[in-house]
Amino acid sequence: MHAWSDLIRDIPDFPKPGILFKDITPVLADARGFADAVAAMAEPWRKQPLHAVVGVEARGFILGAALARELGVGFVPVRKPGKLPGHTLSLDYGLEYGRDRLEIHADALPQAAPVIVVDDVLATGGTLKAAIQLVEQQGARVVGAAVLVELAFLAARATWRHPAPLVATLSY
Repeated sequence: MHAWSDLIRDIPDFPKPGILFKDITPVLADARGFADAVAAMAEPWRKQPLHAVVGVEARGFILGAALARELGVGFVPVRKPGKLPGHTLSLDYGLEYGRDRLEIHADALPQAAPVIVVDDVLATGGTLKAAIQLVEQQGARVVGAAVLVELAFLAARATWRHPAPLVATLSY
């Protein structure tokens, strides 16, 4: 038997040369590993009253939806442009290897609804911060952020200015 964290593999030079990508897909493919990883991510939030988990495309959808199920709350997706029907809010942001844009349904969350924002990996923090800004533009209340893996050597936590806690289940 192995720990779920042993299933994470390194992919060098992805998505571009010089980047060492932490691939969580083997965790997702292993039923026990996936269940254990989601349970570990859920632990800090079990006593926190929540309305929803907000998950960032794409692996954040997988983890966020599973985490929402584990915590017994709803799930709200944050997507890349043009993927959501209806009226959306959008935000351009920088990430460790370029620029991108995120969108959320403008009516996805009620005012003051307590939510956590979830992504798979915290690298420089740009994606997570952009998703939090979108949630807060709606008037929802971000009570925390959760990632499965934090790349601590990139020091995103040093730039974390949000009052809500940032919880990483595993750190490299």
